[in-house]
Parts: sequence; C-alpha cells; structure tokens
Amino acid sequence: MREARRQRNLPTIDTPSICVLDPDGDVVRALKQSGTSRRHQGWACYHTELEIFDLPGIGEVGIIGCAVGAPFAVLVAEQLFVSGCRLLVSVTSAGRIADLGPTPYFVLIDRALRDEGTSYHYQPPSSFADAPDPALIARVESELKRLDRVVVHKGATWTTDAPYRETEEAIAAARADDVLAVEMEAAALYAFAAAKKRTVVALAHVTNTMAVAEGDFEKGEADGTTVTLAVVAAVARAWAEPGIG
Repeated sequence: MREARRQRNLPTIDTPSICVLDPDGDVVRALKQSGTSRRHQGWACYHTELEIFDLPGIGEVGIIGCAVGAPFAVLVAEQLFVSGCRLLVSVTSAGRIADLGPTPYFVLIDRALRDEGTSYHYQPPSSFADAPDPALIARVESELKRLDRVVVHKGATWTTDAPYRETEEAIAAARADDVLAVEMEAAALYAFAAAKKRTVVALAHVTNTMAVAEGDFEKGEADGTTVTLAVVAAVARAWAEPGIG
C-alpha cells in the first residue's frame, strides 16, 4: 500500500472507522447510481475502490464492492485495518441450507465451517471459525431484533471457496452440523480477526435455495440495499455502545 500510494501520488487519508464489505456489489452500485457516495481519495489498494457515504445516525462509512471469496475478502480486510478501519461488517449473499422460511432473510454468523483454505493461514486447524467477540455478537443480535420487517437468525454458516462444490452430499453434511447457510468469506474473516485482534461482524443475506427453485436470488427492494444498510447501522450501534468501539 505504501508503494501504491507513492506510484499514484495519493494523499495519506484514513478510512472511516466503520467499513463494509459488499461482495455482490449491489449496495455500492445503488449508492453510486443515487449519487450518495464518493470515492475515497487516499485508498491505496491496487485491486479495489473504496466508496464513502453517510449512514443516517452513524456518520461516515466506507464500503468496498465485489471482494468475493475468502482470499480476496481477507486481503481487503488486512488493508482496511491498517488504513484506519476499526469495525468491518461483511454482508454477503448466501444459499439456504436449513429451511428457516421464505427468503430473503439474514443470518448473523456466530461461527463458520472452514471449507476454504485462507482461514488455515491465520488459525490452527479446527472444524469451525468462531466469531472472535461473542459479546459483540450478542449485542448485535439484540440491536437487529429492533428492526422492523427484517428477519434475522443467529447461527452457523458454511464457508466454501467454490460454489460448485455444493453437492447434495456436502449440503447434507453441513446440515448435520446445524449450518444455516452457505457463503464464501466468513470463516476466513473470523480467523483473521481472531489472529490479528480485529473487530469483524459477518452476516449472510440468504437470498436463494441454490437455484433449485424459480425466483431465486431476489434480495428485495433496491436489490436489498435499504435493508442491508439498516442491518449495517444496527451493527454499528451495537459496536458503539458506551465503552465499546
């Protein structure tokens, strides 16, 4: 990042203290189209753009779109935390494993099945990567319950690095481990956060049954932007409780 800043003649400007990973890029696209975001002028990543927007009741927030998959998500997370970020919220789309009712809904991830390679570079082998701050997860859950018309479940997800590995056998095994949904980043982000003592909250936006039904992958109003930003604001409020953050 130092060399990128030098090569591009970028100023040294911290990121906002709260940043968001938007792997699908829907929120970033909506913010750009509405003219409510602006590019961060000091972001020195070679691979991504950091957008800044004002989240009502929270203040300035940074967001990066399309950082899909564990290796890319953690690369960006490493860079954000050395650039001023103190809380990283990941909201990724996910496929349903356990039938918890009609999609879309959210899963507040408290642990993630490690079926990817990145997490093992941060933590010793284990079946799951746990959220490194259970007390924060509990506060977030409480805050999320106050939201109107937002369905949120707390539980485990399965992090895979290749969606086409989601075979019937693998899905059945995940379901036997009480996994609620499948996504591609959470295990690595939680392992990174535990190893580096960083604050990360990961959520899965369950939008589909992995294409086994018509009408899959619908996120709701504005491609889920409105509800996703409400969820991010709730996480930020929980983190910013007195004595926290």
